[in-house]
Amino acid sequence: MIKKILALGLLAALFMGLSLVRLEAAPPQQGAVITSPQDRDVVRGLLVIKGTATNPNFWKYEIHYAPEPNPTDQWMLVGDVHKAQVTDGRLGTWDTSLVSDGTYSLRLRVVRVDGNYDEYYVRQISVVNAQPTETPTATPTPLATRTPLPPTPTVIIEQPPTSTPRPTSTPGPAGVTPESQTGTGLNITAQGLGKALLYGAGGTMGLFLLMAVITTLRRLISWLIAQF
Repeated sequence: MIKKILALGLLAALFMGLSLVRLEAAPPQQGAVITSPQDRDVVRGLLVIKGTATNPNFWKYEIHYAPEPNPTDQWMLVGDVHKAQVTDGRLGTWDTSLVSDGTYSLRLRVVRVDGNYDEYYVRQISVVNAQPTETPTATPTPLATRTPLPPTPTVIIEQPPTSTPRPTSTPGPAGVTPESQTGTGLNITAQGLGKALLYGAGGTMGLFLLMAVITTLRRLISWLIAQF
């Protein structure tokens, strides 16, 4: 019984070893496959084409492009003809800026030494190098007509009438003029000082009124702008 179990174990181990050897000796992936880009991709500029191009009787591979919808007789070569096999790597580069924007197909052809070949296609690739023109989606609202602002009121400050007294001559020593009597040449009177104070008070009041009017106008303009 023990010998049978050992024999079965040895057979199982031998089978597993043979399976591993077969896996290690398996040939690489073969055929013509484009993994990037894929159907309906949108591309621009330099496009890197990736995939696999292999065969036991490999001779060369080529990549072509053509405009859709009927590219049968319009295939053009992308880059050069390649004489080295590629497995899951970079197949070539397509400069899409050299073609017009539109929809294209890509074709990978792996040619064998006997002249036969395998092909792989990628369809409906959109080339969009030009920037699209933005189309407005909504009708612009016409600008509202602004109501003209009322004119700025002019502040007039009326001053009470004042009577100017006539100058009276003050007798003094002979040969002495009034300017020589004052010494400094200044003639300040209580009446002149009162006028100066009155004008100053009126100017200050006018300035405050003008600032109040400007503040009111600014608030009115802001309110009108907010309404529109």
